[in-house]
Amino acid sequence: MAKSRNNLLGVGGQRKKLSRADQQGAGSAREADRKVAEDKKQELVRKMRERAEGQTPAPAGPADESATAAQS
Repeated sequence: MAKSRNNLLGVGGQRKKLSRADQQGAGSAREADRKVAEDKKQELVRKMRERAEGQTPAPAGPADESATAAQS
């Protein structure tokens, strides 16, 4: 059993050291960078979805299925 059982120092992980600007409530560049990155990601996802929708083949009708089955 450990001697310092009630000492929970370091159990919760390390904290990010805040700059003076962050401590005083000024917004950091990190927040702006995250926002820009999130916007870029959303735009990329939107473009990928549009491309995927454009590449989906038209559903085959009942006449096409019977013709394909007859040829096999």
